[in-house]
Amino acid sequence: MSTGAIGVDIGGSGIKAGVVDTRRGELVGERLRVPTPKPAVPETVVAATAELIADLGPDAGPVGIGVPGAIVGGRVMTAANIDESWLGVQASEAFSAAVGRPCVVLNDADAAGLAEMRFGEGRRAKGVVLVLTLGTGIGSALFVDGQLVPSTELGHIEIRGKDGERRASAGARERKGLSFARWAPLLNEYLHRVDQLVWPDLVILGGGISRKADKFLPLLDVRPPVVAAALRNQAGIVGAAVRARELLAAPRRRTARRTTRGATRAAPGRAGSAR
Repeated sequence: MSTGAIGVDIGGSGIKAGVVDTRRGELVGERLRVPTPKPAVPETVVAATAELIADLGPDAGPVGIGVPGAIVGGRVMTAANIDESWLGVQASEAFSAAVGRPCVVLNDADAAGLAEMRFGEGRRAKGVVLVLTLGTGIGSALFVDGQLVPSTELGHIEIRGKDGERRASAGARERKGLSFARWAPLLNEYLHRVDQLVWPDLVILGGGISRKADKFLPLLDVRPPVVAAALRNQAGIVGAAVRARELLAAPRRRTARRTTRGATRAAPGRAGSAR
């Protein structure tokens, strides 16, 4: 049985997509990327995403899409790094209609966290694990004993009168032209505040900047252990694909078994359903 699926990671600056081997947590073939349309309104973002998915081929498997906002029942509830016109949009229906087949939609950081917990640094972690994606903003995925607490959006906690991500994200560092030495105290302050809210046993830092973790991790001084994500900037794609495979893949056909009286009946199984 195929274990392939398409994962899409919609960010504030770019839309990335690829085919994923969901059993191994690895991309199969080339990762595609296009700039996020400006303004990032639903019509243009959905169209750009559908084009990327079409380029990956019609037989690449089920489709999962990570969106930078809280998602409840497939509907976008917050829109910090995309246009405010996304608020209230039934994203799962919009993407499914444009792509031409069912799509699973989830928060982009939750997607990255799912991948990191299954294939990366969180694989053997216990207790409370917080995955933070440092990009245009700060995404968060919170896990308690391996179970996801969805759409936490902890990048928006207030620090010194501003959203935490406006001060401590990788995007903030770039906008202000800060060295790692000058940016690390801002990230450190943010991590201290988050620690006081959820008291994690482990913090995993992802996003593209995680590949340069050696330049800033030694400068952090916070209570919980902090490590760089193993999947780095691919985690969002991998996690979205894994979620799609779990929710949309056709259930495995069960073989019939014969009873002691010679009658044939189906072996017991479980039916899956999407949220």
